[in-house]
Amino acid sequence: MCRNIKTLFNFEPPATDAEVEAAALQFVRKLSGSTKPSKANQEVFDRAVEEVAAAARTLVDSLVTQAPRRDRAAEAAKARARSAKRFGREQPS
Repeated sequence: MCRNIKTLFNFEPPATDAEVEAAALQFVRKLSGSTKPSKANQEVFDRAVEEVAAAARTLVDSLVTQAPRRDRAAEAAKARARSAKRFGREQPS
């Protein structure tokens, strides 16, 4: 799994279209092995990103859970704390 793809389900506020598109772009980049396609592949690359984004949006909007929604700010703070502990750096104030 690509490290840059973030969990988008069950957050408050819900995932934006920009976040879904960014995840789709990272997924297509990983599959294709290319961060920037050649001119010959640009059209098919862009179409793949659009199709993956549409599928991802459908998935995220269709999933159901009984778990309470997670707060984005709280999850980001936990991630920063894990990173600081892992890499031995102090957290920025």
